[in-house]
Amino acid sequence: MEQQVALDMYMTAGVGVVALLLGMFFTRVAPLLKRLCIPTPVSGGLAVSLLTLVLHSVFKVDILFDGTIKDICMMLFFTSVGYQSNLKVLKQGGKPLAVLVGLMVLLVIMQNLLSVGISKGMGLDPLVGMATGSIPMAGGHGTAGGFSSILQDMGLTGAPSIMMAAATFGLVAGSLIGGPIAEFLVRKHKLAEESGSSDVVITIESGDAAHDNKDGHLTHEERMFRRYSLAAFQLFLAMALGMCLSKVLALTGITFPTYFGALIMAAIIRNFSEFCSGKYQSGLAIDKIIFLGNICLSLFLGMAMATLKLWELSGLMLPLVAILCAQALFMAIFARFIAFPALGKNYDAAVLVSGICGFGLGATPNAMANMSAVCYKYHYAVNPFIIVPIVGAMFVDLINTGVISFFLNII
Repeated sequence: MEQQVALDMYMTAGVGVVALLLGMFFTRVAPLLKRLCIPTPVSGGLAVSLLTLVLHSVFKVDILFDGTIKDICMMLFFTSVGYQSNLKVLKQGGKPLAVLVGLMVLLVIMQNLLSVGISKGMGLDPLVGMATGSIPMAGGHGTAGGFSSILQDMGLTGAPSIMMAAATFGLVAGSLIGGPIAEFLVRKHKLAEESGSSDVVITIESGDAAHDNKDGHLTHEERMFRRYSLAAFQLFLAMALGMCLSKVLALTGITFPTYFGALIMAAIIRNFSEFCSGKYQSGLAIDKIIFLGNICLSLFLGMAMATLKLWELSGLMLPLVAILCAQALFMAIFARFIAFPALGKNYDAAVLVSGICGFGLGATPNAMANMSAVCYKYHYAVNPFIIVPIVGAMFVDLINTGVISFFLNII
């Protein structure tokens, strides 16, 4: 008889922290992980998820995790991304943004052509191809959950299990191949030198000097406390206003990611400050907001990877494994030979390639973690961290849903 052990949100957060510490340890003792730009939440999180797999398979114990703090960390991270959305910088990245949207259209079409084509070649139902195409790949668990009942109603037995397992495979694969591909491109084309810094991400903006002069009577610790407190307050304020915006957007009948309202509201606050007087602009602790956001991203990914149900992959039949491996191989080829040249063959393009692997096979947070791992080794890239969340939030699901609907109507 299976036994279930429920962990509350605090225990789940603790598991996420353990995953991060393990990842840091693995990176320290195995330099290959840093060389390949494997995010620490991925290596540590997979180790913990393997442990839960053993508990499930050998000892018949299922660990139930509470995702409350994980969702809060995701919201805080994307809110911090919104604060980085400076329109002056975004204008400079306009062309890559348009190119990336075009690449995503091509990617989701090719993912479905590939999986449906292999399915037909193996004599399988084309719906099996749809269940392993862009629905779980570019769409992730959310889109897989939304379309599973549709495919089942169309006659695909076990559609929910197949699609959730495929989404889990994609999440892991996208996190594992993105960093190494970007690392290969940076080294081959000599796009950047290793930073040699111990900082996770070197931020592009720092207001410490100005505030140090203004608050000269304060100790360094007091100044840091004020700046980080201000950053935290600004994050939570934008989140609160963003939830109000999300409720308004929900009235349109269009489905947006939960973090979309907070991201947009933070961007509005940031750009409002840019066009107002200096006192408003100096009131935004952008550098500390970015640091806090990166911490939340690491904790979110640590919990997300540690709580993966890897045993779902064991139910995949050999033909499905072949299709999914083909998807991962195609993603690597697409990123290397199509996306990288199209995006300009520069350092930003290499960072974007790691992000494309992340949300092309998994989800936007995985894309951000891949890019952070690359920047950890080299240096921070402005445009990718602005462009990827926008494409992930506004375009991927919309493009994917349209392409999926088209394919379901012609197969």
